[in-house]
Amino acid sequence: MTQIAALTQEVLWAFFLGGVLLGAIGQRTHFCTMGAVADVVHMGDWTRARQWLCAIGLAMVGFSALTNLAWIDASKTLYASTRFMWLSSCVGGLLFGYGMVLTSGCGNKTLVRIGGGNLKSLVVLVVMGVSAFATLKGITAVVRVNTVDTVFVEMPAGANLSALGIPGLGYFLGGTLLLSALRHKTFWTFDNLLAGLGVGSVIVAMWWVSGSWGFVPEHPETLEAVYLGTSSGRIEAMSFVAPVAHTLDWLMFFSDRAKVLTVGVAAVAGVITGSAVLALGGKTFRWEGFANPRDLGQHLFGSVLMGIGGVTAMGCTFGQGLSGLSTLSLNAVVASACMVLGAVMALRVQATHLERMTYA
Repeated sequence: MTQIAALTQEVLWAFFLGGVLLGAIGQRTHFCTMGAVADVVHMGDWTRARQWLCAIGLAMVGFSALTNLAWIDASKTLYASTRFMWLSSCVGGLLFGYGMVLTSGCGNKTLVRIGGGNLKSLVVLVVMGVSAFATLKGITAVVRVNTVDTVFVEMPAGANLSALGIPGLGYFLGGTLLLSALRHKTFWTFDNLLAGLGVGSVIVAMWWVSGSWGFVPEHPETLEAVYLGTSSGRIEAMSFVAPVAHTLDWLMFFSDRAKVLTVGVAAVAGVITGSAVLALGGKTFRWEGFANPRDLGQHLFGSVLMGIGGVTAMGCTFGQGLSGLSTLSLNAVVASACMVLGAVMALRVQATHLERMTYA
């Protein structure tokens, strides 16, 4: 048991360090899915979108390599399911995408901004976490389970693009996304490559940590296979909605020995730490609060949408948009597409509102 405890600590530290890297990269490069969508919609600038596509591509290629080398078992990941939860993925994705525009960033970006001194993002974190926990186990969970979660398509071969039976599909799709980003000469800057390749590499590394390093074929107490440090009992990578809820739960019930640290909580702490270190070191750290009550109301509403939407969609722009897509999950494909669509809708509404105010 001493060895199990020590190995669990190593896995948690690895996820914390992975979070530190994501936080530092986010602070340095402004990697952000919401920002990428906004750049395309408002300015036609695809630079940050290519960062995201580059990260997804590398994550796909890396995940495929890990499974083909038998270093991890793809059927044991958090995203492996025979249920194609298309309605949950769609509704949750739209809610999350719309909400992240109102709060000016996804779950990961919220953590990065907290590290940079943004007090608005701290409020977003708490409200999003509470909303997410309610959708995991509370009042909105009851609504979710009895509505959108009842609609699904059972796919015995797995709700995954790999069920198409096309050899090397992960390598092909990932390579295509990589090439689509890297073929543009203007993309070849240090920050862009750091964002795309750096984020993608962290996702791949965390798949290996959770699925290989943290894998115990036979736990000495239960005699069953176990993935140490995960809240789901399955292989996990990076996600930042449910883990924020688990972080608040761990902090509030810290003295309860049943509440233990998980890799998601460690990653949340890591992102804030990495961002803060870089912001303080680069002298970009500054306190920022709400401009007015309307600004506060908008962020509160967006936070609720992100919490409910992120859990309903079974992940955020990191959980589904990077980790989930790397596994070729159909649920992740639908959720990610709807997150982008929800963000576009919110950006259009905001633009229309600004026009009305301008000409009023």
